[in-house]
Amino acid sequence: MRLHAASRRVPAAVAVIAACAAGLRIALTGHWDTYGALQLPLVFEAGAAAAITVTTASPLGEPERVAARWLPALRLATALALTMAAASALAAAGTGARLAGGSLDVLRNVAGMTGIGLLCAVAIGGGLAWIGPAGYLMAGVYGLYTQWHGPAVTTPWLWPARPPRDLGAAICAGLVFTAGLTLLTVRGARDPAGES
Repeated sequence: MRLHAASRRVPAAVAVIAACAAGLRIALTGHWDTYGALQLPLVFEAGAAAAITVTTASPLGEPERVAARWLPALRLATALALTMAAASALAAAGTGARLAGGSLDVLRNVAGMTGIGLLCAVAIGGGLAWIGPAGYLMAGVYGLYTQWHGPAVTTPWLWPARPPRDLGAAICAGLVFTAGLTLLTVRGARDPAGES
């Protein structure tokens, strides 16, 4: 497990998650208008999700797939542990502060954006998987923008724009996370060109 974590740069991802949580805590000390307060956590959630998805890249490629029978379980455990760590760290950073949406919103957004990143890792490779959470950040910011400058986007697939206790948004984010986690566990991140 230690070698798998080291080869996937898990310690660096944990450091990025901690930096996102610290950055969120520092940012929450400022006085934000409601519009800014809604977008602020989303930026740090996307950063944490991007750090998680980059850990899916394997520097070893095809030889690892052939030799490692525990690889699917290690992929699953790594992705789950980092996602739980990110959601916990960001929720803890908002404790005692005015975190828009609260802990439920953090959990939903981190899980959903991580799922998008995991799907990107399977489709385009772990090294570029950060594109998914970064791109969805832009969609989420637009969804929040429409709440203030209508017409409001109401689709649950744009979950950052939905209220924290919105069941449809939670289901959509959960489905994306489950699909990404399942495909990553079974298939793994796409190998770089020339490795397959």
